[in-house]
Amino acid sequence: MPIGLDFNLVEDLVAGVDEVGRGPLCGAVVTAAVILDPNRPILGLNDSKKLTEAKREALFDEIREKALSFCIARAEVEEIDRLNILQATMLAMQRAVEGLHVTPKLALIDGNRCPKLAVPAAPVVKGDSQVPAIAAASILAKVTRDREMSAFELIYPGYGIGGHKGYPTPVHLEALARLGPTPIHRRSFGPVRAAWEARESNSTSLI
Repeated sequence: MPIGLDFNLVEDLVAGVDEVGRGPLCGAVVTAAVILDPNRPILGLNDSKKLTEAKREALFDEIREKALSFCIARAEVEEIDRLNILQATMLAMQRAVEGLHVTPKLALIDGNRCPKLAVPAAPVVKGDSQVPAIAAASILAKVTRDREMSAFELIYPGYGIGGHKGYPTPVHLEALARLGPTPIHRRSFGPVRAAWEARESNSTSLI
């Protein structure tokens, strides 16, 4: 974060950028960039993890309606496995900022590092609790990804994806060991790789 940056004095056309989905064993990492409209304030913005699902859903619609510009982007499972999760997250953040139809003067990135962007950028640790635009981005990203995980529950039943959203909970790990990985699982992640190797070993032993 630049020395002396006062979030209450930041000029207009600042994009907040956040991600959801670095830790899960399956699914894309989803990012969002949001430029808020100071003339159309949105009450209740906060770190998406601190809000109820109902509140996130309501704010999701309000952000999309009132923001000067927003873009929801992603990096797919194949990109995560090829690049690693950090680089895939940086790529998804780049896509989110580049997808804004209004060019920001500054991009504030949640966390301790920034992707390479064509505009000035600064990291903000715990920014989703401090910067309204980052909070808005976290809400767009989380609601989008949670909806995708709920849809995957219907496509890949038995894993509990709609509940744990792909995170390595005991329920997920047990199902992964029992059923094996699906096409949306990240094979570069240890538990998925182990389940895949076990499945391959079992298949070989049956020949």
